[in-house]
Amino acid sequence: MGEIKISDPVKLICGLLAADPVWLSRAREALAGRFGPIDLESEIIPFDFTSYYEKELGPEILRRYVSFGELISPEDLSAIKLTTNRMEEDLSESGVRRVNLDPGYVDLSKMVLATTKDATYRVYLFDGIFAQSTYYFQGGTYHPWEWTYADYRTDAAISFFNRVRSDYKKQART
Repeated sequence: MGEIKISDPVKLICGLLAADPVWLSRAREALAGRFGPIDLESEIIPFDFTSYYEKELGPEILRRYVSFGELISPEDLSAIKLTTNRMEEDLSESGVRRVNLDPGYVDLSKMVLATTKDATYRVYLFDGIFAQSTYYFQGGTYHPWEWTYADYRTDAAISFFNRVRSDYKKQART
């Protein structure tokens, strides 16, 4: 029988989508107000991988990734996703969503995202939330899985999350 161990804390991350930099900024402020200071953030990247979000968010969608200074327990991921869903509602305008928030976490071997949608490669967590392994770490870098979203497959995204992992590794040692 395997020995039961409590998981080490992990590094909270979030992907933000909006069609206007003002909405990215508002979402960033809301996230920092709830989850603590943001310690790393990516450049703003054009999100031109799919038109899936255009109906809600508008055209010319922008992507930004952030990570937070405080480590979390991985078991908190479903509650965090429920919180970011409420933030999306709070940031909506006349019932129209203006931002999309995708929380997840980084540890030394993987990056995981939370979602409300089930799929064969997702694992149910709690309260209607699923987890999706998005990267695995091997040979000094993160690698996407075949199901990893297109915007997370880019060199810019992988480079950003490698930086997040590097910071997390330093934090986890202390």
